[in-house]
Amino acid sequence: MIKSMTGFSKAEARKDGIGINVEFKSLNGRNLDINCKMPRAISEKELEVRNFVRKNLSRGTITIYINLEQDETKSPFGFDHEAASVTHQALVDLRKHLKVKDAVKMENVLQFQEHFIKTDTEQDTELIWQLTKDALTDAIKQLNNMRKKEGALISRDVQKRMGNIHDLVQEIEKIGTEQIPETREKYKEKIAKLFENDEIDESRLQTEIVLLSDKLDISEECVRLSAHIKQFNDTVKENEAIGRKLTFLCQEMNREINTIASKCNNSRISHLAVIFKEELERVREQAQNIE
Repeated sequence: MIKSMTGFSKAEARKDGIGINVEFKSLNGRNLDINCKMPRAISEKELEVRNFVRKNLSRGTITIYINLEQDETKSPFGFDHEAASVTHQALVDLRKHLKVKDAVKMENVLQFQEHFIKTDTEQDTELIWQLTKDALTDAIKQLNNMRKKEGALISRDVQKRMGNIHDLVQEIEKIGTEQIPETREKYKEKIAKLFENDEIDESRLQTEIVLLSDKLDISEECVRLSAHIKQFNDTVKENEAIGRKLTFLCQEMNREINTIASKCNNSRISHLAVIFKEELERVREQAQNIE
């Protein structure tokens, strides 16, 4: 099943005055590139977030925004009394050591509040992480659904174009077969004129025959094109990341049609080759958006 690399999703999880909002943005990319912006309260969990994304996505440029919302009316902070006592005693000892007469006041202690005031963020890290996992699971599910829907549209388009390309290959092969007798007659006339002369260059004659046989035969290229088209259509039905494989097959088909166009001195085949390449280019552009 084809999945697009582009998509967007947003999910939310809330409990006990704490809310987590997760937003995914997915764009085209050669590999899987993850950019994660998350609150400091769970910054140490970034590796787990990245591993979670890798298990669910194979390719694309992924940007994840994780935002923390907190109800400040519900115990906005708390004191670590032991740490506060240690801070106060350290200031008292410092006052004595420096022989400062002024007593240590509360305002002096509060200047070091980061050592003994614990915010809800610090107290509820486990809850924040659990809500984050719930929101991530929901958001990645939404993202994959969106990528699948867009992938279905891409699939219909490329399969229709590959059908057109298959018809073009058959027509090119038919013209290539039909032109052999015509070209053979032209070369017979040319060879006959050579024999009218008193001197015949046998080496030149053999060279002309070899070149003729090589130029006339495009069957090998047409067979390879047909094989590539079949492999492309089979790959589209696979339930895995197929974007790189489809892009490679497009490159191979482009190489074969270029060979056919250069070998055949035939205006009809040249015209069909141009149409072939136009359709193939549209398929290639679509393949670059497939996971």
